[in-house]
Amino acid sequence: MRKNIVITGYGVIAAKKISKIKHLDFQEFTFPVGEVDYSNTELKNLLGIAAAKELSRTALLGIYALKQAADNAGVTANTPGKKSLISGTTVGGMDLTEKYWQQIDNHTDIMLQHDCGSCTELTAKYFGFFDECTTISTACSSGANAILEGAEILEAGLSDIVFAGGAEALTKFHLMGFSSLMILDREVCRPFADNRAGLNLGEGAAFLVMETEEHALARGAKILCNFAGGGNACDAHHQTASSPDGEGAYRAMKQALIDANISPSDIQYVNAHGTGTVNNDASEMAALHRIFGEKMPQIESTKSITGHATSAAGAIEAVICIKKMQ
Repeated sequence: MRKNIVITGYGVIAAKKISKIKHLDFQEFTFPVGEVDYSNTELKNLLGIAAAKELSRTALLGIYALKQAADNAGVTANTPGKKSLISGTTVGGMDLTEKYWQQIDNHTDIMLQHDCGSCTELTAKYFGFFDECTTISTACSSGANAILEGAEILEAGLSDIVFAGGAEALTKFHLMGFSSLMILDREVCRPFADNRAGLNLGEGAAFLVMETEEHALARGAKILCNFAGGGNACDAHHQTASSPDGEGAYRAMKQALIDANISPSDIQYVNAHGTGTVNNDASEMAALHRIFGEKMPQIESTKSITGHATSAAGAIEAVICIKKMQ
């Protein structure tokens, strides 16, 4: 019999509006972004981390959201059971690499934070109660994939409590990479609008605390909602573009409905990827029409507020969906 997976907590940190760059040392970049309005120093102060300690912004954002999630779920080092962390990130410690690469021989210890896995390990180390940690790096689907992986780990009985989500920080490499694709908007993005002109990059972090219903009840945790099901698919159409008919998104949603044993008519709200690019929004709407036909539920994109937080996007929007239900 399938185990019932529940959510007992969440934590999130994200931009509250789209604006000019303030904290990243890259003021010459003229496109607006969704930047978390804390400097690294402010984040360290909030987390009780020494100002002199070098940690990537990705790790700092991840720690902030994870701490909030642990507090929200009432999970501490004394909470019984095996605890796992699954974090999605693609940028990793690129901000530190950009800061120190010209003096790399003098900062080899800091440069070890460059890879995505190190961000997850440093985030886990702050808490000291994770038995294992895993990094998922699948670009903009990383955070959502981490949540799906969390459910599978609990289903398999490999962990008792899973913190799953993602963290991502804005970096010069990040911004210039997307700029080279020519899909950034010089104004606040307008997902699904006829005059949409591109996306606004963002940053942030979010994590869900997942466990079986049996384990949650045994420890007296408050259950916020159920994880009913999920789906993951790829249409292999293009390296960065979605197929015109939305095949990948269609397959993922269809798989999720089957996994949850529900029908399209049961869905009341969709938090869409809705980046604001011409290609994504057309493709995604085609997929939604294939699933729902003429009986479309409420559909919205929240990226005109948070920006597109890439690897953290799916996790941030999962928290938004929980808040929507609450």
